[in-house]
Amino acid sequence: MSGTPESLAPNDPAMYDRLAAQWWRPRGVFAMLHWLAAARAALVPPTPHEDAVLVDLGCGAGLLAPHLEGKGYRHIGVDLSLEALRQGAAHGVLGVQGSVLAVPLPNACAEVVVAGEILEHVPDLPKAVAEACRLLRPGGLLVIDTLAATALCRFLAIGVAERIPRIATRGVHDPAFLVDRRLLVAECAKHGVALELRGIRPSLIDFALWLGGRRESVRMLPVPTTAVLFQARGRKR
Repeated sequence: MSGTPESLAPNDPAMYDRLAAQWWRPRGVFAMLHWLAAARAALVPPTPHEDAVLVDLGCGAGLLAPHLEGKGYRHIGVDLSLEALRQGAAHGVLGVQGSVLAVPLPNACAEVVVAGEILEHVPDLPKAVAEACRLLRPGGLLVIDTLAATALCRFLAIGVAERIPRIATRGVHDPAFLVDRRLLVAECAKHGVALELRGIRPSLIDFALWLGGRRESVRMLPVPTTAVLFQARGRKR
């Protein structure tokens, strides 16, 4: 394919390599991923165990890493992009190249598994869930954030957000892969993880200040609906 992200098919992983210089720019095209990383890390408690492992599925360039500092985890990131993994390594992430549908890590290796903004990019949700749960030790924590398979989400996250500069790159999402919440909960339950879901959205005040250059980041706030952007958390039996 040709050289601009807009020329790529929806959800093409090559987009991330072509935009690799943007990963760590807080006002670049991945800005919202920084905000979501902070909200995701807030769901991860400090570990009381030495050498506890956190596996970060679809880790990108390791945007979660700064928000995990001091929590005590060995941060292992899994991603298809070697360039993203290289950048993540500069922030302390131990990178493993691989697909979230076939993670090259052993069973029950992780105290925490995080799947942030990745499930809406995979063609086989049950397989991705099975892999995430396989990696968890008994009692381990699964943390997810993703986009719901609803008409409202398609309108807001694709129809609107992908047309706002620096919020979502055009073509980053394929609506066919948005996540069915009932299926997600059911598949996790099959593997012994009971999920709790909550909706989130950017603070509108923060967002307005960010657009005006008066804030460097935007807080994610809870909302009563999971119909657009949502977080999920559950422990493995």
